[in-house]
Amino acid sequence: MNRRDFLAGATACSTAALILPGIAGATARFDPQPGEWRSFRITTRLEIPKADGAVQAWVPLPALEDGGWILPVGDKWTGNEAAAEIVTDPKYGAKLLHARFAGDQPSTIEVESRFKTRDRAATLNASGKAAPLSDAERQIYLEATELMPTDGLVKQTADEITASLSGDADKARAIYEWVVENTYRKAETLGCGTGDVASLLLSGNLGGKCADLNALYVALARAAGLPARDVYGIRVAPSKFGYKSLGAGSETITKSQHCRAEVYLSDHGWVAADPADVRKVMLEEPPRDNAIDSPLVTAVREKLFGSWEGNWLAYNTAHDLVLPGSDHKVAFLMYPQAEIAGALLDCLDADGFKYTITSAEITA
Repeated sequence: MNRRDFLAGATACSTAALILPGIAGATARFDPQPGEWRSFRITTRLEIPKADGAVQAWVPLPALEDGGWILPVGDKWTGNEAAAEIVTDPKYGAKLLHARFAGDQPSTIEVESRFKTRDRAATLNASGKAAPLSDAERQIYLEATELMPTDGLVKQTADEITASLSGDADKARAIYEWVVENTYRKAETLGCGTGDVASLLLSGNLGGKCADLNALYVALARAAGLPARDVYGIRVAPSKFGYKSLGAGSETITKSQHCRAEVYLSDHGWVAADPADVRKVMLEEPPRDNAIDSPLVTAVREKLFGSWEGNWLAYNTAHDLVLPGSDHKVAFLMYPQAEIAGALLDCLDADGFKYTITSAEITA
């Protein structure tokens, strides 16, 4: 058994009070605002059956740190691995636990991560001056990735959306509204989607889930000259505003992964954006199939550019990540990964893969 600890350290809109979805008689505003920090523990357990060959596994760890809304606290693990180490991606700073197993017996490992989080919101109607990005950061968050081109149809679409606009905040907001208006959540999409923006636009069928729709936002923003990034993570608790579709439904969060987005604005720094969750509310929030101008949808649409709720863990912002010790590359790291004798397992098949993820809020 090995155990190691690593410690680390909206525009202004009026939102009418609405009935909390699914909670009769209660009212609240969907209006995330920085407040008290909440502490959580998530536990990822892998149980890979005895295999004909060596086994490797990779578990994403909280890596994104922002004193305004997310603070990793530490990670530890225990299992029957032959070796395990925390690896940090040199480009994006993504962290993951890389474990190796002999494979001659069932391979098990349990990884516990603790972190603090809270709601975030930018005061977009106020002017300011954010600390500028370094040249290296600006280059990373403006460049194309393998699935997110910034030329061709992406560039053409971004130019059309922002043609009459000059300020970066106006452009970022216009792209957000365009994605909300022109996409839809596709229920049959597996997992969170693939993030293949080029195929999405070329098909003319703008349906998908968060890794598709928020990647589309990021690609369009980059094509418009705005640094932007996907933030890959997982929902860890119910929404305090009562939205069933915007929170984890139980302590078991194995299938609660969610990708959000950020755009960098010169007055405000990194600003939250989540057009995909607007479309999720439209499709899934009871009574379901909500109109885009319904109060349930309008409330979140007004706020999910500039703010989001802190019931979610951010892992990383990495793209096109080669798994350490492997020949396999993943478009993004939001799910546990594993391979047996060099063959990558299906990370979307948690039952076949044999992994579970649970979440608990720490109140003491």
